[in-house]
Amino acid sequence: MTFVMEASSFDSKLNKILLKPRFKLQYNENRGVVIEKFKNAFSNATEGFRGKIVGDHIVIDVTKDDEHLWSPQLQLELEESEEGLAIKGLFGPKPTLWSLFMFIHFGVALAFAVFATMLYTDISLGQDATFSMIMTIAMPIVWILFYLFGRWGKKKGHQQMVALYNVMNDILELKDT
Repeated sequence: MTFVMEASSFDSKLNKILLKPRFKLQYNENRGVVIEKFKNAFSNATEGFRGKIVGDHIVIDVTKDDEHLWSPQLQLELEESEEGLAIKGLFGPKPTLWSLFMFIHFGVALAFAVFATMLYTDISLGQDATFSMIMTIAMPIVWILFYLFGRWGKKKGHQQMVALYNVMNDILELKDT
């Protein structure tokens, strides 16, 4: 099966920028049928994936043998509406890696605020502001480098992202378009 996702959704400019791409599908089955399909697939999982179901939330992972630092997981959220069942998908790294990544981003933002305050204070008091100026300039550069590192990781896990999407398509019996 080839990688097919709504081009307007997955390949949008926003999803190319986001480190955690997302999509939304309309499906013509009820929630119970979809959950049962995933339960059956997960109990017979021999195709290089594993998964779990918690309420209306489904998580599909690659196997431990295929897993690396940047391995993605596909999180699906099921929402029923008048139009049918909406399946919202979100690709992202493992929660521990994402938490560490976000912790570092917030740390860099906090450091920027501290060094910017130091810079303002040093200038106000007429003191040497070289260090605080260098660090105030360096923090956005560090933040950009972390973002680019995240984009590199997303690219490194792209093939597995495709495989997880194809697993979802196979389970839901979606056809290539």
